[in-house]
Amino acid sequence: MATLMLDSLPSLDLPTISYDLPGIGGELRATPDHFVVEELPLYEPVGEGQHLYVRLTKVGLTTQDVQTQLERLFGLGRGAVSFAGMKDKAARTTQTFSLNVGFRPAGYADEALARIRENLPVEVHWAKFHANKLRPGHLLGNRFTITVTHLAVEVEEAIRRVQAIAARLATTGVPNYFGPQRFGSTGTNVRQGLEVLAGREGRKGRWLRRFLVAAVQSDLCNRYLARRITEGLFDRLLQGDIAKKYATGGMFEVVDVATEQPRYTAHEISFTAPMYGPKMWAASGPAGELEAAVLAESPVTLEQLAAARVEGTRRLGRLLLPELTVAPAFDGAGNTVGLTVGFSLPKGAYATTVMRELMKVDPAALPEGDDEGE
Repeated sequence: MATLMLDSLPSLDLPTISYDLPGIGGELRATPDHFVVEELPLYEPVGEGQHLYVRLTKVGLTTQDVQTQLERLFGLGRGAVSFAGMKDKAARTTQTFSLNVGFRPAGYADEALARIRENLPVEVHWAKFHANKLRPGHLLGNRFTITVTHLAVEVEEAIRRVQAIAARLATTGVPNYFGPQRFGSTGTNVRQGLEVLAGREGRKGRWLRRFLVAAVQSDLCNRYLARRITEGLFDRLLQGDIAKKYATGGMFEVVDVATEQPRYTAHEISFTAPMYGPKMWAASGPAGELEAAVLAESPVTLEQLAAARVEGTRRLGRLLLPELTVAPAFDGAGNTVGLTVGFSLPKGAYATTVMRELMKVDPAALPEGDDEGE
């Protein structure tokens, strides 16, 4: 069964949708201002309640760094400060935190703003009360503004290439790959996750074990998407696919491909990719055969996942990219240093998934970091 060796994981050399269009090369994250992330909220605070929502911008700090500093600053216990998504340290990121400070008198929000500004190395924008705490996933997605430097071609040619690729992606969509940052340096997380599943890494803490096993699931999901592309199946539905509606998130099994394919082409629905586990809603028919083949070629079994208490789920297979902007990037002296692209992605999606289509560089050259919204 197990034909996939440990040292072949994870698979980073994944096929692109725009493989026949030349990329722009280049490098990412010369400075934090070259990788700007703005969290798109799922809802706005209503102005009353016991949870103080604080919107801020950070540089050089992880989301957990800010969480810990806010807990100490306001004398709050562990878990009283929460957030919707993880944001990168090596970037300029804007996100919202919620602080369970209890019901407070009028003027407390302004006092809290002043305290944060005086004590934390962040730019704070506003503070408003709301009835519930923020929880992971309480966001629509993220808006990315990314500058690429050291281009392989002149800026004018780079812009033309990006525009051509963007036009392609607006039609085809983008495979919802997990980014290389999910897997750790040289795939360490996946290899350690396989050791956990094999019962040879019992000393690790519970959270770390689950994280490492999730890296294995993520790699297998990427392999499924790559298989779908290389076999010419990304632009179509298969009988037995578990499809998902973009508008509502509702899922259903594709029984009649002829009926559902026009909805796929019109960007109303997408196939979903497997995050393997014993309780995952498995596809049937040809779609089921495809996802079963990917699992069979790996060292992983459903029994191992069950023993690790991993249930499994499904992940949106195709991201939509209806709008991508591109413009020259300048330094403080007005000199052209590259180009800047802007786009939005739903929560859980990686900016590197789009940038690899545009840049066509060695995946190992893409930086690590938490640019996903999970």
